[in-house]
Amino acid sequence: MKKTLRFAVATLALAAQGALAEDLPQGYTCCNFHYEKDWISDANWRYLPMIPAGAKIKVLDYGMNRASVEIDGKPMRIGQDYGRRQETLQQFIQKLVVKNDPKARIAKYPDRVRAAVKEGKVIPGMTREQVIIAVGYPPTHRTPSLDSTVWNLWASRTGRYEVHFNSKGTVEKLVGNQ
Repeated sequence: MKKTLRFAVATLALAAQGALAEDLPQGYTCCNFHYEKDWISDANWRYLPMIPAGAKIKVLDYGMNRASVEIDGKPMRIGQDYGRRQETLQQFIQKLVVKNDPKARIAKYPDRVRAAVKEGKVIPGMTREQVIIAVGYPPTHRTPSLDSTVWNLWASRTGRYEVHFNSKGTVEKLVGNQ
């Protein structure tokens, strides 16, 4: 009886959070993620080891400013360290977990863009989509709109760089060290 009651209470708590198992996103990583131990920050610091775009991902649950996930069978946590005032954690995670594997899209990119994505780097001529796949979404506290002509990204905890887009929507220049 106690087990059943605990299960019912846990189920109601998850339902109240809108986080029943069938509602939790799963699919593929939208883009390259950088991690430290089991932590992935929305800053996505480039100097850290990388999980490539298209890895299988499953959201297990949501916490206050983090989501517990499984990426290619490995338990990880994704944290919304910086952009939590601009979007909810669920909105942030929804961008990161995509239904279609991006590897098919990446395979159609020109050779030099494919190489940059593989390295997790931005190069001139990339589209916004290609930049996102290569280095992830810019933290929303510094780049609130993806329509912006300048995106602020981080190479490390102290090293910020800017990606400047031209009127055609492709990378014109990079400012700072990525």
